[in-house]
Amino acid sequence: MKLAVVGGGSTYTPELVDGFARLRDTLPVGELVLIDPAADRLEPVGGLARRIFAKQGHDGRVTTTSDLEAGVDGADAVLLQLRVGGQAARHQDETWPLECGCVGQETTGAGGLAKALRTVPVVLDIAERVRRSNPRAWIIDFTNPVGIVTRALLRAGHRAVGLCNVAIGFQRRFARLLGVAPDAVHLDHVGLNHLTWERAVRLGGPDGEDVLPKLLAAHGDTIAGDLRLPRALLDRLGVVPSYYLRYFYAHDEVVRELGTKPSRAAEVAAMERELLAMYGDPALDEKPELLARRGGAFYSEAAVNLAAALLGGSGPGTQVVNTVNRGTLPFLPDDAVIEVPAAVDTEGAVPLPVPALDPLYAGLVAHVTAYEDLALRAALHGGRDRVFTALLAHPLIGQYALADGLTDRLIAHNREHLAWA
Repeated sequence: MKLAVVGGGSTYTPELVDGFARLRDTLPVGELVLIDPAADRLEPVGGLARRIFAKQGHDGRVTTTSDLEAGVDGADAVLLQLRVGGQAARHQDETWPLECGCVGQETTGAGGLAKALRTVPVVLDIAERVRRSNPRAWIIDFTNPVGIVTRALLRAGHRAVGLCNVAIGFQRRFARLLGVAPDAVHLDHVGLNHLTWERAVRLGGPDGEDVLPKLLAAHGDTIAGDLRLPRALLDRLGVVPSYYLRYFYAHDEVVRELGTKPSRAAEVAAMERELLAMYGDPALDEKPELLARRGGAFYSEAAVNLAAALLGGSGPGTQVVNTVNRGTLPFLPDDAVIEVPAAVDTEGAVPLPVPALDPLYAGLVAHVTAYEDLALRAALHGGRDRVFTALLAHPLIGQYALADGLTDRLIAHNREHLAWA
């Protein structure tokens, strides 16, 4: 089995490689190709990847290349984990929205739209080249904003599934708090990418006992602390929102915080420099502890499970993924991309039925879905008016003066990445 990783020079990659090495019975990788135009990143990452495989006794081959067509040729699955513009562009996404009193974040709000505009055309070009080389290859998208990018891929007819680590992160965290094995925990996880809630935590299977009320009673302070939301809010809601809901539930508080400290991009850029230096050490043959602070926890396990299920291996048949709605949430268009448990096999991902969504959550999901549709139009067709309309539609913006100011800043900071600007 051949897997290709576009963006293979990412500092995330050793986490992914470690998962491939540990879980080789689930996903027997014969060749892993890391593809990246940045040789200064690709070579140290590739070297560490080979050493990780060797240390763990994996007999698969790790190769590196800057040639996309050569790298994806014959691949069974292609994983996308690229960042157009790098951490420098992310830093911009996290700072210029603050000038208008809006949250600066790489996937939410105006910064998230900027990332989508830069990313969607690049991903679609890559996917088209993959299709020409190997039309049966699966594309697994881990590139943010996952919901918008996956929607673009699916609308263009690609064999694609979107992946995020939020659900598996909650599963592992709840299992630890409950003192049970992770595979004993089943989540009622529902919403859009980076806009989800855990409505139930069931033990033993999808129809098992819902222990979420007990979990909140016993560990609510810990969970609330991890999310940086008030314990009282979790008690009132009776659900666990994803961390990204803090940008909605405490927007002004977050904006004040972000204005008093360096951007997350600046922190990550410094961390990446340190990680790349470590990766270049020929004595290092395992992922370093510092990588856990980089983010992406459990990404490797989620990616292995998804690839295995899509390629007919032993991956779980039910997984939380980003895939087309198909009436699962009846208040959304059928072609909207949602993040819910789905049945995954070699034919793709089909959402499982979910209980009706309370209006408190359904209203926000519908609102953000409408924004994502307008964001995708702007990414595909360009134009200042489309950018303005998408920003005006976003629930964290919604005022014409704000949308106007943000539009000008977005275009000014991203002109080199926008063919139409």
